[in-house]
Amino acid sequence: MAQVLEFKLPDLGEGLTEAEIVRWLVAVGDVVAVDQPVVEVETAKAMVEVPCPYGGVVTARYGEEGTELPVGAPLITVAVGSPDSAAPAGEPAAEAEGSGNVLVGYGTQPPARRRRRVRAQLTAANGTAPAAPAPAPVPEPAAPEAPAPSGPVPVISPLVRKLARDNGVDLHTLRGTGPDGLILRADVEAALRVEATVPAPAPTPTAHPEGTRIPLKGVRGAVAEKLSRSRREIPDATCWVDADATELLRARAAMNAAGAPKISLVALLARICAAALARFPELNAYVDTEAREVVQLPGVHLGFAAQTERGLVVPVVRDAHRRDAESLTAEFARLTEAARAGRLTPGELTGGTFTLNNYGVFGVDGSTPIINHPEAAMLGVGRIVPKPWVHEGELAVRQVVQLSLTFDHRVCDGGTAGGFLRYVADCVEQPAVLLRTV
Repeated sequence: MAQVLEFKLPDLGEGLTEAEIVRWLVAVGDVVAVDQPVVEVETAKAMVEVPCPYGGVVTARYGEEGTELPVGAPLITVAVGSPDSAAPAGEPAAEAEGSGNVLVGYGTQPPARRRRRVRAQLTAANGTAPAAPAPAPVPEPAAPEAPAPSGPVPVISPLVRKLARDNGVDLHTLRGTGPDGLILRADVEAALRVEATVPAPAPTPTAHPEGTRIPLKGVRGAVAEKLSRSRREIPDATCWVDADATELLRARAAMNAAGAPKISLVALLARICAAALARFPELNAYVDTEAREVVQLPGVHLGFAAQTERGLVVPVVRDAHRRDAESLTAEFARLTEAARAGRLTPGELTGGTFTLNNYGVFGVDGSTPIINHPEAAMLGVGRIVPKPWVHEGELAVRQVVQLSLTFDHRVCDGGTAGGFLRYVADCVEQPAVLLRTV
């Protein structure tokens, strides 16, 4: 007879403890295959699809879309009909036969032994489906007066789905303008503009003495917790210096004029950071508070701040010290695109050893950024603007940038921090300085 197995929200790794249900991909009564995605969830790190390790018929779903569940909470139950796939007597359902893969692409280990796909065979000898005990399913939402069209909606981007969901747009009612009818962000925004032209009834005045409450969850909640922890645990200090970036910009222009792939400014700044950390390894470190030790790290995994619609994220460029400017440019571009599309994996958002924060893109000159815990330092780069500058003994208009370094005062003193920042400024002013370190 069929056995009902419970599939729980798996450990998503990297310290994540909860996730929000964005969209169910299956309904009660659907037949699912092994490793078929059953739900799309949003964590504090990324938007991911969670596959079920069992094959069979979905008998229950737990949680409506928008519900936040902790790791280990039930997601669905699946009735598996193959007798030889049942768990041995006394063994918990979570340990029954399955694929062993609970999160595709997120570092799950292959199964310890050969797994056999279980086909949902729930037909008894008399040709009828046997009754299987199952927990009561979560009540489905009441059907609308006019049922929405059935069938899959041609949408790929999770950001488009989120934009529609947040603004109450039914994707079934839209005609996509992308390839093969794909619904694009522009299609959702056009629908919102149409809705905005319809006069709304005058709202009834309502007093809100406490103001608007915005839940701290998802990316915003994770950022809030991390920044608060940084302020609680790290005694930070900041130093800054103005630098003449004219020669750096000229060097970049010369590199890009050679016909090779274009080099980004942030890639050159990353090269400078890697060279500076090789000379001042105290800043490529973290403090082990339990052991009361400073741990200096052998490689540079460079994080960079990226602003997205979901909030601030810090993707990490692995082994930045081993990459040339072209490789860095390509990796920055790849991670930035993935961040904006909400496709970054937890592994691409963690493990950084030093952070580069280019807040100049926001049109500001300086900042005192909060260190990305548990790292020991962060380099901030302001906008590059023409300013009066004494160059070779004469007043001239040069391209000037303000550099700031926020550092953990436990890992080094001001002399080391100042030496690091001065070396970075020297490389910005005279890029040839880098030739002595490669």
